[in-house]
Amino acid sequence: MKHIKKISDYTMVGSIGALAAVSFTGCGDSSSMFEQPQQAPMQQETQKAQNAFVIIAETAPGKYKIEDEFPAKETRIVLKKLDGTERVLTKAEMDELVKEEAAKIDNGTSELTKDPSEVSSTDSGMGLGGILLSSMAGAVLGSWIGNKLFGNSNYQNNRRASYKSPQTYSRSKNSFNQAKKSSMAKKSGYQKKSSTRKSSGFFGGSKGGFFGG
Repeated sequence: MKHIKKISDYTMVGSIGALAAVSFTGCGDSSSMFEQPQQAPMQQETQKAQNAFVIIAETAPGKYKIEDEFPAKETRIVLKKLDGTERVLTKAEMDELVKEEAAKIDNGTSELTKDPSEVSSTDSGMGLGGILLSSMAGAVLGSWIGNKLFGNSNYQNNRRASYKSPQTYSRSKNSFNQAKKSSMAKKSGYQKKSSTRKSSGFFGGSKGGFFGG
């Protein structure tokens, strides 16, 4: 595949787990898998927090499954091939994969939207584009096709099957839910401090202020 950079090109040392934990771990927000475009500033900030570090493993020639994923500051997709090599997909390549899968969704050939009984390769995985949109990274990369997938029961079922195991899916879901709670708690704390500052000082009405009464 063209335009794919090896992990070594990023001058990072250590295992995938160490790479992810040190370089990419951050707050995530999975409150909505696919946001609509033209978002308000606050929604855009939320969108930034939806980035994910995803490890996709090739399970059979041309078939893939999500091996692991968790919230990150930047979206990164690590591709593990059958021959043991590990690569990081470029942004241009990810965009092209999403574009190709979107065309399949439109013409009804995408494994994402087919009835699960019609997807004969569910056990071995799906094509790379479908797997990419099944991951949490799809919330960022495929936001512009969200209305084609949102509420589609086939997509939801096939998405769960795109993970290496039910445990992998549950672990991912829990990690993004936890990141969401953490993000909300931080925002709440900031708002509370801001409110406290406004209610004190020269004009806040406190006894220590000039206009405190």
